[in-house]
Amino acid sequence: MDVWVYKHCFHCLNSSCLFAPLTPFRPLEEWIMADKRRLNGPPGGTRPPVFASSLLSSDGQHCVALERPVRTRKQHELRRIFLKTGLIPSASGSAYLEFQPSSFIARSKLKTLIPPSSSLKLICSIHGPKPLPRSAPFSPNLLLSTHVKFAPFASRRRRGNIRDVNERDLGVHLETALRGAIIAERWPKSGLDITVTVLEGEDDCWWGDVLSPGPLGSVDGWGLMNVLAGCITVASAAIADARIDCMDLITGGVAAFVESPNVEASGRTKDSSQRGHGYSLVLDPDPSEHLGIVSACVVGYMPSRDEITELWLKGDTSNISAGSQNAAARHEALIDGAVDAARGAQAVLAEAVRESAERFAIHAGKKLALSGSGTEDIEMKH
Repeated sequence: MDVWVYKHCFHCLNSSCLFAPLTPFRPLEEWIMADKRRLNGPPGGTRPPVFASSLLSSDGQHCVALERPVRTRKQHELRRIFLKTGLIPSASGSAYLEFQPSSFIARSKLKTLIPPSSSLKLICSIHGPKPLPRSAPFSPNLLLSTHVKFAPFASRRRRGNIRDVNERDLGVHLETALRGAIIAERWPKSGLDITVTVLEGEDDCWWGDVLSPGPLGSVDGWGLMNVLAGCITVASAAIADARIDCMDLITGGVAAFVESPNVEASGRTKDSSQRGHGYSLVLDPDPSEHLGIVSACVVGYMPSRDEITELWLKGDTSNISAGSQNAAARHEALIDGAVDAARGAQAVLAEAVRESAERFAIHAGKKLALSGSGTEDIEMKH
């Protein structure tokens, strides 16, 4: 049974004030465990409502399953990328990356609040290089610290505030990819903090796929591959914006073996030679567009040096026949496809870094002009 007590008024600090709220008495442990700094949402999943009228089209015959996103891009065509640097003034370097949704549908044509596919949105901030604390041991190289955090609204299923295993795993992969590009010997006894926040992640499958083995709306499987590739690219842009010396710009790329549908988007049936025995190799895959992904590969690639700093393979390629058109050697073809995807994103990264350098040059020129205006030569008079 709750005991109702009066609290002090927040305005006059008087317990007899009429504005003093009436609240139930709770043990001290409950007040300590409650987080008063934020408005906590429900602990379970939060999904938009799906009405029965939205499951059918205007003629009332077609089911929502026919509205699955269809890949209209070619197998070796990438999605459009938006990349911009210098968004956080308080950080040493920052960058924002966004992928264009592969299947864009006007809001007026949608009958449900659920979007057909997700769009990857990442923001990265860098603080440093900064000196290490006195209690830290001596380090001749730059100490790199990477953190990847999903926002609570990043996926269809709400995520917690505490970092989980997947976020720690992505942080380790990101650190491995960036460590091979940064020249760490130039900053002894210093540290660099890199934080990537996932504002919107990639889904593992289409939200209407009730027969999928994993939970709906999760970002725990194939969606993490695209998230890691985006983290590598946006972190490289933020590092360049922070004016940190690197051997080369590093980009991330993804390639995957997916199940080829029997019917094309135009409705024509493919023959067996075009199907490639049921599997095809695609670059920059969107899991919501494919019936299933057999295996995928993520690489962190430096094009100027032709080096791979990060390699992550996932899946089983034993069911893919070696005589298919996709690859004679399965893993080699998968890695080559991921490298090609990384090369495709290099042009966008180079353009963003060039804009960052021009902005820095203009800012430095203004500073030089202001400092030079007060240092004019003064003629000495006798």
